[in-house]
Amino acid sequence: MRLFTTGCTGFVGHALVPALEAAGHELILATRHPDRARRLSPTAQVVAADTRQPGPWQAHVAAAEGVINLAGEPVAEQRWTDEHKTLIQQSRVATTRNLVASIAAADPGPQVLISGSAVGYYGASEAGEYSEVSPCGADFLAHVCQGWEAATQPAQHCCRVVVLRIGIVLGPDGGALGKMLPVFRLGVGGPVGSGRQWMSWIHRTDFCRLIVAALADPAFRGVYNAVAPNPVTMKGMAASLGRVMGRPSLLPVPAPLLQALLGDGAMVVLKGQKVRSDALKERGFSFAYPTLPEALEEIVHASS
Repeated sequence: MRLFTTGCTGFVGHALVPALEAAGHELILATRHPDRARRLSPTAQVVAADTRQPGPWQAHVAAAEGVINLAGEPVAEQRWTDEHKTLIQQSRVATTRNLVASIAAADPGPQVLISGSAVGYYGASEAGEYSEVSPCGADFLAHVCQGWEAATQPAQHCCRVVVLRIGIVLGPDGGALGKMLPVFRLGVGGPVGSGRQWMSWIHRTDFCRLIVAALADPAFRGVYNAVAPNPVTMKGMAASLGRVMGRPSLLPVPAPLLQALLGDGAMVVLKGQKVRSDALKERGFSFAYPTLPEALEEIVHASS
């Protein structure tokens, strides 16, 4: 299948692009970083584009058979100023609207749209437990996810739409775990904040496998929580990582420090939600790494 992709040149894309090519797909990588994309795949077609804005790049959508939309400004890399919050929202919502407009205008156009969202859709809670049918939360990230998903709805009239509410993606060379590994290797790792916040996670390999499966199986349709079946607390995550690495996990990162650095953005790390992957279970998707110790063993081995 010829696939138009956004957001596939970073941490997730480093595994997803090879996985898609190994499955026989032909890729069009739309990106603001064309040199990075060319290094990632010398065979993919690279389109320099700011997908937040309409432009010539949309002609490539019309020529594709499928679309994978994972674009989005990182949410936990810097303080949430009003400007940055606008960028977090527009990089997701405006991009998705532009993609959907391109799909709707094409004839025949793409037959499937796989679009990202996040488990932040449910809001943050230490006590609640969420499935795909749970209501939307009320905080900033929940509002972003609601708009992100709503932007896909017009595409349902012209193609199959799969929305993935993505948890914390774990891999050795980026994401949350990529930041934790060097600290734990020094023996000074530990939980962040209270440690009671839930972490609904997925191994990067399983996330790539899920996208490949959703492309191939026309029964995939609607919303799926892209999380492993066994969420853990931050304290449990730190303890498991310490055991796998043979390092202590007793030095917590105090919440006030992160709040001083990231402001409201610290909530991404200090708060979480316990999310189930009921719809994937019903679909029969099998995780290669269903438990955190299995995932961490593979990741730590890969990074050593």
